[in-house]
Amino acid sequence: MREAAALYGAGQFERAEPLCRQLASALPTNEPVLNLWGAVLHALERYAEAQPVFAKLIELQPHNANYWMNLGTVRRGLGQYDQALQAYTRAAELGCATPEFHFNVGLTHLDRRDYESARAVLKRAVELAPANALMRSEYIKACYESMAMEEATAALQGWTDFSGLAPEQLAEAGHRILNLGETRLAERVVSQLHATQLDPRATLTLAQIMERTNRIPEAQQLIARLEADPQAQSLGTDLLIMRAQIAQRAGNHELARELFERTLQGTSQFHDRHFALFPLVRSLDALRSYDEAFAAMVEAHESQIAHLELTAPLAVVRGRPTWEIAKWSCDPQDIERWDAADPPSLQDSPIFVVAFPRSGTTLLEQTLDAHPALRSMDEQPIVQAALDDIVAAGVYYPEQLAKLTPEQLRTIRARYFTRAAAKVQLEPGQRLVDKNPLNMLRLPAIQRLFPNAPIILAIRHPCDVVLSCFMQHFRAPHFVMLCSDLQTLADGYRRSFDFWYQQSALLSPNVLEVRYENFVADFERGVREIAEFLHLPWHDGMLAPAEHARAKGFISTPSYSQVVQPVNQKAVGRWRAYERHLAPVIPLLRPYLQRWDYSDR
Repeated sequence: MREAAALYGAGQFERAEPLCRQLASALPTNEPVLNLWGAVLHALERYAEAQPVFAKLIELQPHNANYWMNLGTVRRGLGQYDQALQAYTRAAELGCATPEFHFNVGLTHLDRRDYESARAVLKRAVELAPANALMRSEYIKACYESMAMEEATAALQGWTDFSGLAPEQLAEAGHRILNLGETRLAERVVSQLHATQLDPRATLTLAQIMERTNRIPEAQQLIARLEADPQAQSLGTDLLIMRAQIAQRAGNHELARELFERTLQGTSQFHDRHFALFPLVRSLDALRSYDEAFAAMVEAHESQIAHLELTAPLAVVRGRPTWEIAKWSCDPQDIERWDAADPPSLQDSPIFVVAFPRSGTTLLEQTLDAHPALRSMDEQPIVQAALDDIVAAGVYYPEQLAKLTPEQLRTIRARYFTRAAAKVQLEPGQRLVDKNPLNMLRLPAIQRLFPNAPIILAIRHPCDVVLSCFMQHFRAPHFVMLCSDLQTLADGYRRSFDFWYQQSALLSPNVLEVRYENFVADFERGVREIAEFLHLPWHDGMLAPAEHARAKGFISTPSYSQVVQPVNQKAVGRWRAYERHLAPVIPLLRPYLQRWDYSDR
């Protein structure tokens, strides 16, 4: 027994297992022997053999919470998630409440893709063991996957000790930290990874980080290393899809198509197919296989809805967006009573960039951010947070905004800038760029808080916008539902601009409309027009947004791979190749085709 325990403690599980088996044969009801044997089998991932061992222990001691917890853990290893949760429930009834217990329950919820439940349980694990890096990393994963971004970012605060994370776990944590926009912390993780001997999984994740930050040569080197490593075959379709993405970034769409299709052949679950289908669409489009591309789009959305039914079932139950925010209007009589309460000047107000998504706002953002007097913070929900503050003040939004007192306005503005400061540090004299496309639906809040703020409205051919959204792999559940079919998407587009122009007629915002097609056709002229509108001194850096984006590294939006390319007109008129498929929704878009004189384009 001592020898077997010593081998287990030294991590020599293969040598410990035969000894444990012999002991259990001789002492079939000895709890310490059975418990050690079960632990060894679990460490060897021989879960099917471990399960009857822990079941025997429960038969001997049915009120031992740890035995029930261990039974749940091996059931999780077998993929028997519901049975695992039953065992964990019994352990909880018997008083099990350790950090490890909550961690294992949270991992089970993660495995079954119930991210909301995982987040709640793992939060408790972190509260009980705040120094445990692995528990914190998995908690952040649950927050990220359930779109609780503020909670995920809060969990990162003060996290500097990554000890206890294996290279694979450290790489995964770094990737997630990067996706949360915490680039400095992510760079620390990447530096640590570069100094570590990486296994194939960690190497693949590091390659994903390099691709996501537009460091393509480094990503290619890592992929080449994996292709030469026989152990990397265990990565399966994950390596295939990464090879496909690198080929796509290099413009080799034939190879990318082949690799994406091989990925799909190896994807057994329909709800996982969208991870390969959406990027496949881009290569099919580049190869002018338009009907195949559209068919892939349709299947991708069906797969993503199936995935959402697992990960965020309430979003599916709620159905398509109802655009509640666009159903309510400011009251003209209320607007007449608005007290400006010493609002910030144009120079001290944020610069808002709004649009319907996929209208060129990321290009605009990088163009502005390249000016030393401006600083953008990627897409953040802080205007919505300010709107929430307005409602929390007991004000009916947007009909009774006049009820906001000067003190309330100052407080809400101060909170806005405090939230912004948590995302980006402004140097003296710098102005904030707040780019979040659908802030167009929050125009009343913007005007009440910042009546002098300049607003840039990005406009692009409605058919190109709808098509681009339909091609895009969005993560946020409400966007997944919005883009799940062309009719819903076109209806959302129409409602958004109906609301914008109705409220603009009442509020008279300081707006510059930037037409995407004209902007990319004569870029310098468009940039100079924007600089004049914003009262900015000229700076040549604004003419090189691609170089600026590459230097910046992480771009939070889906356009991260396009914005590092030189300004071009490749995306103009893409919808023409899909006109047959878009025909049913063009009547919905016609008012804006006519308003912006796109009818003949």
